[in-house]
Order: sequence, then C-alpha cells, then structure tokens
Amino acid sequence: MSHSPPDTKPAPGPKKTALFDLHVSMGGRMVDFAGYSLPVQFSGLIDEHNHTRKSASLFDVSHMGQVSVGGADFASAAAALETILPGNLQNLKPGGMRYTVLLNADGGIEDDLIVTRPAEGEGGGKCLFIVVNAARKDHDMKIFRQFLGSELEFELHEDRSLLALQGPMAARVLANLGDAPHKLAFMQSMASSISGIRCRISRCGYTGEDGFEISVADSSAPDLASILYGDQRVMPAGLGARDSLRLEAGLCLYGHDMKDTTDPVSANILFAIGKKRRETGDFVGGDAVLSILKNGPKALRVGIVFDGRMPVREGAELVDGNGEKIGCITSGTFAPTLGSPIAMGYVPASMSETGTAVSAIVRGRKISGTVTSMPFVPQRYARRPGL
Repeated sequence: MSHSPPDTKPAPGPKKTALFDLHVSMGGRMVDFAGYSLPVQFSGLIDEHNHTRKSASLFDVSHMGQVSVGGADFASAAAALETILPGNLQNLKPGGMRYTVLLNADGGIEDDLIVTRPAEGEGGGKCLFIVVNAARKDHDMKIFRQFLGSELEFELHEDRSLLALQGPMAARVLANLGDAPHKLAFMQSMASSISGIRCRISRCGYTGEDGFEISVADSSAPDLASILYGDQRVMPAGLGARDSLRLEAGLCLYGHDMKDTTDPVSANILFAIGKKRRETGDFVGGDAVLSILKNGPKALRVGIVFDGRMPVREGAELVDGNGEKIGCITSGTFAPTLGSPIAMGYVPASMSETGTAVSAIVRGRKISGTVTSMPFVPQRYARRPGL
C-alpha cells in the first residue's frame, strides 16, 4: 500500500510591512498582530505613550485596509454607499472625512471605518477612499461587492503603507516638510508631498492627540519614515502605546469593544449614524437600530476608573454591590497619563450613569471602580488648520 508523503509545507508566517526592516533595525519587538508582523514596543510602552502625549511619535499602521471606490461620480457613489453605511456621506465636502460603521441586518457592527472624499482633481479617477480594520478588510470587501459590486468598483490597495504621526508636535514636524498642517483641520484630507514624496495626508488618528495619517506607496515608505525620524521630536512607537493612548481617549477597538453582535447605540457611538438617518433608517440594519433607539438599549458601553494600580483586563466580570454579574470588561489597561487603571465595558443601561459604583473580579479579588465619562483624557484634535 502506498501512502502520500506528509505535507511538509510550512504554514505561512505573518505578513511584513514595508517598514519591517526599519523596525527591526531600531530595536522594535515584533509580534504577530492581525496577520502582520508589527512592533509592540521600542523603548517601552510607558515611554512611548508619554512621548506621544508631549511631542510626536510615528506608528506603523500599514496593516489597515486602504480601499478606493470608483466606477461612478461622487454623488452616485455616496448615495449607493449610504444604502449600507449609516453615516451622512452625500454631504461630504471635498477633502472631508466621515467616521461610520458597516452594519448587518440585525444592526450589529461588522466594522467601523472612515470614508474620505478626495479634493477636486485629487482622486486619480476615484471618488471615495475608505480605511477599514486590518482583520476585517477581506470581509468588508466581500460585503461591499455583494451589495454594490454592480454599481461601484472597489479596490483594496496592498501596495500602500499607512504611517501615523501623532502628538502635539506632529503639526510642527510636518510644517517643516510641507504645507499640510496649514491647510488641514481634524478629519480633513489632501493629496500632498513630504520632501518630494507623493502621499495622501489626513489629519486624524487613534490617540486623542492632534496628528496625521499618511498613505504612501510601499516603495517610498522607508524613506518617508526616515525623513520623519530625522526630526529629534519624533520617536518610534508600537502597538502597546497605541492601545493605551486610544483607551485613554475613549476610542473603541473592533473585535473587543464592539463586534458583529453589538449595535452602535449600545456601543455609545451614535455619532457614527447621521442625525437624519436616525429617523429614516434607510440602510442595512436600519430597522433594528431604529427599534433600539425607540425602546432604549439594554446595555451601554461605559468608561470605568478603578481603585489601586492593578490593571483590569478584557474579559474580567463586572458585578454590582450584591456581587451579581452585570457585565464584563472589553478593554482595560493602566493609564500612564492618569496613574490609575481604566477600562471600558458593558453594563445595564440603568447602571450607566457617571458615578455609579461597580466592581471587577480579578484573580478572585473584587476591585472597586466608578463609572466615569469618556474620554478619560481630554482629546486635543485640531479643529482649525494650523499649528
């Protein structure tokens, strides 16, 4: 009897971004995240976190999905996308950006994303750009094409990097290299160049600080990063600091603070749905969302500050004063800026008011906490162009 030889082909490893070699050369500790090899830290999470708060840090977020939309003019494309996205897209001005969500029929969040309308003459034939989460980009592309493939063309760009320059000094750093800071306010985007390198610059980020996300060809990404590192105010930062910064800013992480069984009302991101569209519900999942708006959510995402210094991590049970389980933590860390443990989690709507006492169970111990308003640390976005 003959036997087939065993399959000795090694399992594919994580993908490498265009900055992988640069990360390694700078001492980055690499980990597998969403199928990519990315630095979790360089000098240390707290150092990188604090430096971002006071100066500027560069993050590699090239794992995110960059999608262009074509095949129609802006008005037609925006109207079509609004059938599956609840954000107001048709009123986007040239260069404008909009945070919104992709929902399923039950109102669950399939992904959260940012849609950008390029400025006149800057789209290269594309009428919209979308940035989606790394772990969901193939999933999202299937949904886009399933619902709108006959009307629009969707292209996932695997040959572009995304760099995030974040912190109060980010605008001053970029101002030495181009004019973007003087032309962009928060949630605005433009095609530009940095020291002659063509790119798309958006004034946004995931840290709560002023900052920019820069889309650039993979072939130019290492040179661009090196140029930015040439400014002594800029240091490299990894996934660890990115997570603690976004948590202090009260920002959700897909797959943790929201998922396909979580609706945007319960997730406390109602701003992702346009005001008029909360009345019409003319989008996938609209009926479910309108029902929740009418009857009220059963649970709500809240921020919690805990006593002591022990971090309360994802998955920890939340209990009331009687020790009865009321929810769970979806994200948690020790907040360097505040010097205390913070977390986000879901509690019954009746217990979501600021000041409500709750407790978390950590290693069999009860850790006292208090529901608090978010963000935990004030957001410092640039509402006007300039430094």
